[in-house]
Amino acid sequence: MALKLDADRHLTDPDAWSPSVAESLANDAGIGLTDAHWRVLRALRAFYAETGVAPTMRPLVRLVRDRVGEDLASSLALMRLFTGDAAGTAAKLAGLPHPDKCLRTKA
Repeated sequence: MALKLDADRHLTDPDAWSPSVAESLANDAGIGLTDAHWRVLRALRAFYAETGVAPTMRPLVRLVRDRVGEDLASSLALMRLFTGDAAGTAAKLAGLPHPDKCLRTKA
């Protein structure tokens, strides 16, 4: 199945997401998904289902602190997991649109 992606390579339909889609998008970005990635992706998807919002970095750090754990609740920890544009890349791998007002990088 061909994925429908926007110009930033995010899914155009978040409902088309699956773990295998996340793996494919991660491979394209050169990221090997670990348990830590999956914990963040699950929290992001749940947050988006509740609010319809893909969070930028600061709200993402708070979300991770509240729902995932202190070990990943910093900008540095998230940038290590998801590269420089952590909020954008995490949203991409979670099948969500690029966060509004978040810088776009080529990943």
